[in-house]
Amino acid sequence: MATTTAVKPLTAFRYVSFDVVGTLIDFEGAIKDGLAAIAAAEGLDIDGEAALAVYRDARYEPDSGLFPDDLGRCYGRIAAAFGLPDTPAYRRRMIDAVGEAKPFPDSAAAMARLGTHYKLIAMTNAQRWAFDKYAEKLGNPFWAGFTTDDTGTEKPDPAYFHQVFDHVAQDGGSKEDILHTAQSQYHDIGVSRDLGMTNAWIQRRHAQKGYGGTIEPETFTEPDYHFHALIELADAADKAFGA
Repeated sequence: MATTTAVKPLTAFRYVSFDVVGTLIDFEGAIKDGLAAIAAAEGLDIDGEAALAVYRDARYEPDSGLFPDDLGRCYGRIAAAFGLPDTPAYRRRMIDAVGEAKPFPDSAAAMARLGTHYKLIAMTNAQRWAFDKYAEKLGNPFWAGFTTDDTGTEKPDPAYFHQVFDHVAQDGGSKEDILHTAQSQYHDIGVSRDLGMTNAWIQRRHAQKGYGGTIEPETFTEPDYHFHALIELADAADKAFGA
């Protein structure tokens, strides 16, 4: 599935910037698998989607920390909601599970193909230690990478994006040369539109209801490009460039 309302063709961009967690890396799957393993060890069973809703609410509480270290605190909320033991070992287990989250099946191949046409930029709300693991799993495709502890802020803060714009400017580019690609309406698609960027929404949860582990936006932003999987963007770019 691929749709576009964009006038600007894919050949017009020099860079593609990416949300990483949720767009390239299946963090929801990692949360569900980690919780399922803990529940099984305790002789319990939990609803993964319901647990994601608790995680989402916990993740965005005022005392939230940096992802994925904050999975320990969030696990405490989930444990209380589902009757799981809240122990330091289980908290650490959830941090490690999400720190080792796997790419979506199409991510590495799509990134390799996109890298033949563009300079690829990572823009993640994960910490550097986790991003380095994710980047390695993806085949280290990035020309530049920005993390929450590098930037001192998190998306959707426009200040995060402006640091990327400044970096691209040093390469002779501008925000008009960037296609911003993400699954999160709240963290990425809305703010990228507000900042005048062209965006591509990768709707990873198109076959599922709700927003899962990601906060729901106040208003939906109609994207410039809309795909159900990253490989569809790679296909479209290959076609546009005549590859």
